[in-house]
Amino acid sequence: MATGVRPTVTAANPFNPDEAAKKLRKAMKGLGTDEAAIIDVFAMHTTQQRIEIETHFKTCFGKDLRKELKSELSGKFEDVVLALLDPPRIYDAKQIKQAIKGIGTDEAALIEILCTRSNTEIIEIKQHYKTLFKSDLDKDIASDTSGHFKRLLIAQLTANRSDAPPDTALAEKDAQDLYKAGEKKFGTDESQFNRILSARSYAHLREVFNCYQKISKNTFEKAVKSETSGDLEAGYLAIIKVATNIPAFFAERLYHSMKGAGTKDSELIRLVVSRCEEDMGFIKAEFQKIYGKTLASFIKGDCSGDYKNMLLALIGES
Repeated sequence: MATGVRPTVTAANPFNPDEAAKKLRKAMKGLGTDEAAIIDVFAMHTTQQRIEIETHFKTCFGKDLRKELKSELSGKFEDVVLALLDPPRIYDAKQIKQAIKGIGTDEAALIEILCTRSNTEIIEIKQHYKTLFKSDLDKDIASDTSGHFKRLLIAQLTANRSDAPPDTALAEKDAQDLYKAGEKKFGTDESQFNRILSARSYAHLREVFNCYQKISKNTFEKAVKSETSGDLEAGYLAIIKVATNIPAFFAERLYHSMKGAGTKDSELIRLVVSRCEEDMGFIKAEFQKIYGKTLASFIKGDCSGDYKNMLLALIGES
């Protein structure tokens, strides 16, 4: 299983925020815009460095970098560039707000963020959400979702996942409880699924899934697919994937954002932006393993222009 960090965007070293700010100013000054220079600056620096560049830009030129970029850029290219100026957990908070505002809910976005972030990251997201939107994330999620899916998301928001090593005896009991609550029962006791999948450490869950397969003739993943459906099923499967192979989860999400007619651009942008400084190297490897094609080839086939070039630069394929 691929674990650890393998980013495709790393810190520029040496780092010269003044030079980078000047390069951006030059790219946007006068008639026309040098998009290649903007891509170069944004894809060759980490979020922390971009924030410093933004400060230097204001100091040097007395102008707000975001406003300048908004007036010079447009479309999906603009969306990616602006996303890259937000610290990761602020970006998550904004994406959650986007997912629940207005009519309809983007459940896939809620699952992708809330079922894959660590306890510390969830706490940060909640704090930023409160600051940005003057509202409690728990309350907003509760009013926008329902049933067991709502309970699953609220459980993730408690940020109470254990980090304990696997406990064999407890793993066997958890596996029995899951089996009794699902396959062995007429109907499904989702509260048991929620409790175990939301509270146990990922290392412990891997042991639970091993024990489950010995009790049942099925894998736990297969049991979830037969016992649940819709958003709840997607949420459970996300947690299973995070426990067993997180790069594969993100590779699948990237594939689904681009497969078929049309591209789910907001999802594609979020996935690339949120993983390029984390584990995109592993995700690319999993993508090729699962689908037999490179992530870059999918992006080239689905996107165009500066938008395509920026995404390729962020995944280390420019």
